[in-house]
Amino acid sequence: MLEQCDGSAMLRKREFHVLEKALGYRFKNQDLLRRALTHSSANNGKRNATDNERLEFVGDRVLGLVIAEYLAELFPNADEGELARRFNRLVRRETCARIGELLGLGAHLFLSEAEEKSGGRAKTTIVADAVEALLAAVFLDGGYEKAKRLVVTLWGQLEDQDLSSTVVDAKSALQEWAQGRGLALPSYEVVERSGPDHEPVFKTEVRLANGKTARGEGNSKRASEQAAAKAMLVQESIWEGTR
Repeated sequence: MLEQCDGSAMLRKREFHVLEKALGYRFKNQDLLRRALTHSSANNGKRNATDNERLEFVGDRVLGLVIAEYLAELFPNADEGELARRFNRLVRRETCARIGELLGLGAHLFLSEAEEKSGGRAKTTIVADAVEALLAAVFLDGGYEKAKRLVVTLWGQLEDQDLSSTVVDAKSALQEWAQGRGLALPSYEVVERSGPDHEPVFKTEVRLANGKTARGEGNSKRASEQAAAKAMLVQESIWEGTR
């Protein structure tokens, strides 16, 4: 007598196949893939070997090495400062989250019911960490060259400006400006949150040590912090308003 198939398991297997197709990589060890997609909330908030936090740690290093190697080859005449600016732009959390969006990664994540209801599948931090965990899973499953090929392919989908821009992001620019004047690092505080859980709007205030403040909005805390930093840079005539 044939054993009855678990419908949910079969569905998950098909979903894995969809993600593997988007990645262009077929896992030999499906448990690695599942772990990369498992947020700690799925384990009732208890961190253990079945969630993706340890993989995210490894994936962060894999991504950094690949991007550093890629940029050194792509820009042989660039100095260290220019390479660092390009590097930071490509490995930052927002960029990883964009890669996750391109993959439709949110739909494949294992989350707690509470985290899902709070919009976890679209949260920048959760999606970005899952992307790094996926890179680690590919690295552990197939080796460095497979992981490198995946990074180059996925990051190559970004707009040219993301690959070549040397512009410092607003938070980094404000930090450098403040430090250059002997001020403490700017502080950020979310002062308002509105909108539905699946499409939140955050309003953040940035404050300098001299008491000056500015505010910005975004659909994530990090985006609102960037907007607030930009508002301060414009307010202080450091950046032009059209930048």
